[in-house]
Amino acid sequence: MSRPSGAPSAAHDAAAPSCTTLDCLHCSVRHLAVCSALSPDEVQALEQVTVSQQVAIGATLARTGEERQHVYTLTAGALRLVRTLADGRRQINGFVLPGDYLGLSGSDHHRHDIEAIADSRVCRVALPQMKALRGRYPHLERKLLQRACQELDAAQDAALALARLQPAEKLADFLLRLAAREAKLGGDGLRVSLPMGRGDIADHLGLTMETVSRTFTKLRQQGLIALPHLSVVEILDEDGLRELAGEGLA
Repeated sequence: MSRPSGAPSAAHDAAAPSCTTLDCLHCSVRHLAVCSALSPDEVQALEQVTVSQQVAIGATLARTGEERQHVYTLTAGALRLVRTLADGRRQINGFVLPGDYLGLSGSDHHRHDIEAIADSRVCRVALPQMKALRGRYPHLERKLLQRACQELDAAQDAALALARLQPAEKLADFLLRLAAREAKLGGDGLRVSLPMGRGDIADHLGLTMETVSRTFTKLRQQGLIALPHLSVVEILDEDGLRELAGEGLA
């Protein structure tokens, strides 16, 4: 893990709400979001209590220890979930991508800094209003429970990867998880966008930035991936990448 390059930007100033008219039924990530559990009529009730908020790149949506007042669904861009250790190092616990829901927590306070790594937009709902919607629509509650179970499975997989996999295996697993998300968004799953930098990937996988860069080069030299751009990875040999990622999980 690396030390942060500097203090976070003026988080809440840059993340000030910017309201726009919502059209939830035609949202490009609705099929990935928890609101997909709602019927068209029920979506109108959600729209009435939802604010569309812009979060500029570099802004902080929430800080560790602040009281949780809202839940969020990311509709565009990318966020990272950051914890800063006592010695100043940071750990990126995860990346939030379009369709992801922020709010599945038993804590009354935020457990991470939530930072934008690209110009982003979230749908924001106050906690009491979401609680009311969950009581009114049991299928929304079931969707949230399903999402919580999926996040628990993902957290267990990530913990295993951090504990057991070698750098090449960690990076292969990371790229395959991003590719699966790209496919759900309508892509072919073989061209992966990287909104996060090499340092972010390093702090997520528990590696150094130099190791991440060398490992990208190694995977390219092995013919598993191509790197047409710093922020784009093309998967050339999906089976080979899966074999590499799966070796440490056998």
